[in-house]
Amino acid sequence: TAIQLARKEGIFCGISGGATVATALQVCQKAPQGSTVLAMIPDTAERYLSTPLFESVDAEMNEEERKLFESTATGRDSK
Repeated sequence: TAIQLARKEGIFCGISGGATVATALQVCQKAPQGSTVLAMIPDTAERYLSTPLFESVDAEMNEEERKLFESTATGRDSK
């Protein structure tokens, strides 16, 4: 789940953060419609950069990621 969060949502978290979100998603499947579910992600993934957890994530942005970044205020300001 940590990899999916990084790739799809831009949330850079470690193993415990991924497990937290995975559990929250399971809770969401059972919760009554309209419920609010909070998942607090307890860490960042900095210490996992050199481990197999993120070996499949490229260090550089691909074209799709670059376009998305440039559509944000931070991306526009970086030009």
